[in-house]
Amino acid sequence: MPKFEINVNKEKRSVNIDPSTPLLWVLRDELNLTGTKFGCGRGLCGSCTIHVNGVERRSCQTPIDSLEEDDQITTIEGLSDSGDHPVQKAWVTHDVPQCGYCQSGQIMTASAFLERNNNPDDSDIDSAMKMNICRCGTYQRIKKAIHTASKEIRNEK
Repeated sequence: MPKFEINVNKEKRSVNIDPSTPLLWVLRDELNLTGTKFGCGRGLCGSCTIHVNGVERRSCQTPIDSLEEDDQITTIEGLSDSGDHPVQKAWVTHDVPQCGYCQSGQIMTASAFLERNNNPDDSDIDSAMKMNICRCGTYQRIKKAIHTASKEIRNEK
């Protein structure tokens, strides 16, 4: 099997794996980073969202051979060293999770979105988050948390 060198959460990692293997399974099965969840396997639900070079990407639809060696991959485990990213803190403040299954994907999408737009209105948030499904329906808490995180991010800059 081919060997791939990837940068995950600021750490260089090596895996010997089939080139068509989705990054989701590399992260979960090979690197034991299980915060990234399998949802639909088709890139439609958002549970598997990670960042590649700061941009959200569906890891279930990202074959490992599509990555460049210098790409920076960030999972929920690597979003912050101590779980204190503004989005993570806002999620706690607003008690967003119900079952919690989709939340790592929600957080990863929201954090990448807020890097591009740190002063969103409701319409911006709806548009950015529309491809992340929460079966428990916590969308209003998600929206409130994103507004709270955006205020903290603006105050940090």
